[in-house]
Amino acid sequence: MIAQNWTDVVVSSLQSLWLGFAGFIPRLIGAMIVFVVGLIVAAGLGTLVEKIFDAIKLDSFLARLGLSPYFERAGVRLRAARFLGQLVNWFVIVAFLLAASDSLGLFALSGFLKDVLAYIPNVIAAVLIMLAAVVVASFSKRVVSASVMGAKLHAANFLGTLTWWSIVIFGLLTSLVQLNVAASVINSIITGFIAMLALAGGLAFGLGGRDYASYLIGKLREHTEAGGGSRR
Repeated sequence: MIAQNWTDVVVSSLQSLWLGFAGFIPRLIGAMIVFVVGLIVAAGLGTLVEKIFDAIKLDSFLARLGLSPYFERAGVRLRAARFLGQLVNWFVIVAFLLAASDSLGLFALSGFLKDVLAYIPNVIAAVLIMLAAVVVASFSKRVVSASVMGAKLHAANFLGTLTWWSIVIFGLLTSLVQLNVAASVINSIITGFIAMLALAGGLAFGLGGRDYASYLIGKLREHTEAGGGSRR
């Protein structure tokens, strides 16, 4: 009797296990089909986006803005169209993988993939901020160097390079804030940097322009006294 009860328990457990596995197989096959379709769609969309940006000559436009030398120094070839195509490709892959994980009930994986998808716009924004910073820095460097040389002052290259690095570092810090990389620390650094510039400017004006400021105040006082004497 006891042996028969144990046999019934084992048989019932094996039947439940088989039914659960048999019910999981269609969902697994469906998830695999969704993911394979996602890979095909992602490859097609990625290639399409890359060809579109190649057709509008995005890489040539960025090269004319003077970005190529900075990528070459880092040992990286400027291929913005390829980057955008791969970004779209991986975005679609992650989206279809999210759908597949939801169908399988893998909710922990689904939560992680949702965070990844939500983070991708931050990456795009950070890249755009950094590109804009490099473009503005290059333009500002040429303007500052030409202005200093036009005024026949010294250290035109130094001031132009200083301007370039200041803008690029500020853009880099802003990109890191956009990526939520130690945002509080970077905000403190930016605030301290601005305060340092304000303090340096105030000290430079106070120390360097002290005599001239005294001269202006004396002139203003003389003018005021002369105006008061003429009214009397």
